[in-house]
Amino acid sequence: MEQHKTRPNTLAAEIRKRTGLNAAKCYQCGKCSAGCPMAEETTLRPHDILRLVQRNQRKKLLIDDSLWLCLTCETCSARCPNEVHPARIIDALREIALVVPEGIPPRDIRAFHKGFLKQIRRSGRIFEFGLVAGFKMRTGKLFNDVGQFPGMLSRGKLAFSPHRIDGVDDVRRIFAACQAAGEVEP
Repeated sequence: MEQHKTRPNTLAAEIRKRTGLNAAKCYQCGKCSAGCPMAEETTLRPHDILRLVQRNQRKKLLIDDSLWLCLTCETCSARCPNEVHPARIIDALREIALVVPEGIPPRDIRAFHKGFLKQIRRSGRIFEFGLVAGFKMRTGKLFNDVGQFPGMLSRGKLAFSPHRIDGVDDVRRIFAACQAAGEVEP
């Protein structure tokens, strides 16, 4: 079996280093995009993203909203005949977009992502009220959907204090290791 070599310093090489996946194995059959539930909402479908990785189109990929609209439902990965795992590659591209200058995720998405990770780092799991409060403060959209609050509260969807997991120290060590490696923001 022939091994596809990736040139150093290419986006494909970085993806391979992060995930162990070889984007060159994608032969553009389009099965991933045909099953994608978000295909109609994105400018780049999963097979388009893989092609841009293959062509080292870093900036075009990292500024496109399509990366952030992916639901990570893994339908694309399940349908891929070559086991390229587009969902894992898209996730790696999101990680790259958050830490490199040319990665410019939309402001609201960056705010949500930072808030989500902050909640996981603090308590080891998501704390919805803290996530929403942090998101609102980062975006300045304090009252956009304030009418939803009473209903969510009455249905028990928002607790006022986080529930910590037993392994929260392990989660924090993982975050510290990723931060030291430059893979997550402080």
